[in-house]
Amino acid sequence: MRIGLAADHGGFELKEQLKEEIRGLGHEVRDFGALEYNPADDFPDFVIPLAKAVAAGEVDRGIAICGSGVGASIAANKVPGARAALITEIYSARQGVEHDDMNILCLGGRVTCFALAWELVKTFLQARFQGAERHRRRLAKINRLEQSEGP
Repeated sequence: MRIGLAADHGGFELKEQLKEEIRGLGHEVRDFGALEYNPADDFPDFVIPLAKAVAAGEVDRGIAICGSGVGASIAANKVPGARAALITEIYSARQGVEHDDMNILCLGGRVTCFALAWELVKTFLQARFQGAERHRRRLAKINRLEQSEGP
């Protein structure tokens, strides 16, 4: 699977740790930055290009990290076709993909330890969209909203 990663200074260290572990699982990793620690950088500069790449199918899934994960989630969800969520526990990491076709996992680099982050990432990457009729119906409503047709 092709995995995109993005983080600002608040998630830089966690991104770097996860990058090597994800490669170790055999996934291709594309790093959208930050490529070095810079306390003055801004998460939208990295997260939005990641979200656009996920929405365009250039990468299969994305992982976006900022200090809390909130800003990364907000920024990613402004891109049509990106379905991002801040995840803090295993159930939602799996169910978000299975039911909602979540394609971007958002994490808080300052509030999520590496061990938990790694379990969340593995769960997210292993999960598959179930595609039940009710799931597709809900996604169609979101897609219409993104295309300015209303819910």
